[in-house]
Amino acid sequence: MNSNSLRTVWVRALLGATLLSAMACTPVQVLTHSVSQNEARVPVGRYNIDPDHTSITFDIDHFKYSRFTMRFDRKHGQLDWQEGGLDRSTTSVTIDAASIDTNVPLLDKMVKSDSLLDVERYPEIRFASTRFERTGEARGTLSGELTIRGITQPVTLDVTFNGFAPDPLTKKDTLGFSADGHFSRAKFGLATWYPAVGDDIHVRIQAEFVKTPAGA
Repeated sequence: MNSNSLRTVWVRALLGATLLSAMACTPVQVLTHSVSQNEARVPVGRYNIDPDHTSITFDIDHFKYSRFTMRFDRKHGQLDWQEGGLDRSTTSVTIDAASIDTNVPLLDKMVKSDSLLDVERYPEIRFASTRFERTGEARGTLSGELTIRGITQPVTLDVTFNGFAPDPLTKKDTLGFSADGHFSRAKFGLATWYPAVGDDIHVRIQAEFVKTPAGA
């Protein structure tokens, strides 16, 4: 066997061993993980937002060309899950207004200024649920009060309960949700740049909540 052939055999053997090792180290429970939308199976108690697996984005019309998207990087909140599931449970979320990220540093500064969010005077954006109306299995409309720039207005979100299961990696009870809604920014004193920039803000939320340990 010449040197080239020997080198090829060694490379193939090494790649094969690496692949087998990777497969052996992959947790089987991750590959077979599933969640349940059966609300009765969810343990009653308080759940906290998992900030690393929760996204909150706003998008808005930009000169009729597109829906410009921005996100908030820092947030925290709780879900009080009660017997009766979505119908009886409540949630509250607080967003760090200064954590807005438009992907344009100069625009970030402008949005944070006193002409819009005024984060120096109003550092938090808050939402607290008030009522849930079921529209189907594991879904419904969630009404609540949204506070931006010190102004509170009612908003409604379309919410889907994606499911519950112990997280396969952390072993902690975890719930997942998707939410979608719209509100007028002018009602919160955010009319700057209108009509070049639209009034309707579309909010999209993907959220995971993790069970709070007993006694915490």
